[in-house]
Amino acid sequence: MLRNVLGSLMGLIGAAAAVRSPFRAWYDGRHGRDYGIQELFTSAGITGHTPTLMASILLPYLFAAILTLCAVLLRSRLLMVLAGIVVLGFTVLWTVRQGQAAGSLTIGGTTQVLGDGLANAYGAGALILLGAAVMRGRPTRSTRPLPPTTPA
Repeated sequence: MLRNVLGSLMGLIGAAAAVRSPFRAWYDGRHGRDYGIQELFTSAGITGHTPTLMASILLPYLFAAILTLCAVLLRSRLLMVLAGIVVLGFTVLWTVRQGQAAGSLTIGGTTQVLGDGLANAYGAGALILLGAAVMRGRPTRSTRPLPPTTPA
């Protein structure tokens, strides 16, 4: 039971961090909510266009937070792993697309810099996956037959 509580708590903290991350700086002072979800999948790549909030990269992180909440309520390790993969997958995809658009990515320096929002997204995905690893999940039902009883 303690493992489920700790894993659930880690997953929920990770989900909250994932939802918070688009509201922080991701690259060159630009917030994650300023990147459209469609920019990750089109040939144009990352552009200067600012989408609406629900068309931004926040959308997959909200979906992952809902998956994490369902995983906690159902005590499902599989759903929590899926939520962690969604967060990390979209974060890695954004990193690749931004690297293609910028030519290179830098962590420190005086010009274009990766922000703490991106670090929050990576940490959130890792925390959700760690929470799934800590969780025990639901107890499995025993499929062994009951011993025969003799009438008295």
